[in-house]
Amino acid sequence: MTQSKERDYVLGTHDQELERLGVQHRAWRPVVLDCWKKAGITVGSRVLDVGAGPGYATVDLAEIVGHIGRVVAVERSSNFVKAIKSAIQARSLPNVDVHELDLMNDALPEGPFDFAWCRWVLCFVSDPELLVKKIAHVTRQGGQAIFHEYGHYRTWRFFPQRASLEEFRAHVIATWREAGGEPDTGLQLPSWLTKNGFDVRSVMPRIFCLRPNDYMWQWPAQFIHVHLLRLQELGRIDATFANKVRSDLAAAEKEEASFMLTPLVLEIVAEKV
Repeated sequence: MTQSKERDYVLGTHDQELERLGVQHRAWRPVVLDCWKKAGITVGSRVLDVGAGPGYATVDLAEIVGHIGRVVAVERSSNFVKAIKSAIQARSLPNVDVHELDLMNDALPEGPFDFAWCRWVLCFVSDPELLVKKIAHVTRQGGQAIFHEYGHYRTWRFFPQRASLEEFRAHVIATWREAGGEPDTGLQLPSWLTKNGFDVRSVMPRIFCLRPNDYMWQWPAQFIHVHLLRLQELGRIDATFANKVRSDLAAAEKEEASFMLTPLVLEIVAEKV
């Protein structure tokens, strides 16, 4: 894996991003565990973790499926692959296979899998429908594919309204699209699943209205802090604007009447027919 490919990740793969992804996973973990339970992931399941990142979900899945189950994690970033391998070694999880591959250019590991889990991956790849087709190819009949994807990123806002934070959101969306992704990919996902042999069982909106003392507030707040540095690295913003955003976020966290509406995430579960 070349350094240039690591740089292709619009959010980066550096240590701060790895730490931020940990905060994000912990904030979403209760939602995700409930989703997996309802879908039927259990002891003995064979699960494909698509775009596994540094492996936070991989570890949870491995502990759920147990020693008679199997989790196969696929990830392009060599930095993240190292993090996955370190995590499974530290927890003595022998039921995980890790594949370093490119979701667009390489074939997925051979199935059939009982479940595929894919969180905030389709929105970053250049051809999300192709990835859905690949997932369909390795999912057994009666197996399920489970997705968390953004459906309307512009729902993310603070109130009282703060102009710098909305401008920050606009920069995020712009750089996302410039890198070849699409933040609102979830809106098209049900049709792609149907075209590729899935029956969409459920589509559930996941959106939260948060106060600064809610734990989930840390998910977008940490993203702001880390991504400001990334936007400066990309030459998208300057230090003056970054400091204004930090100042307004700090003010929002201190204001008694402050709320945050999170970006709309669609939780989509589909069965291979």
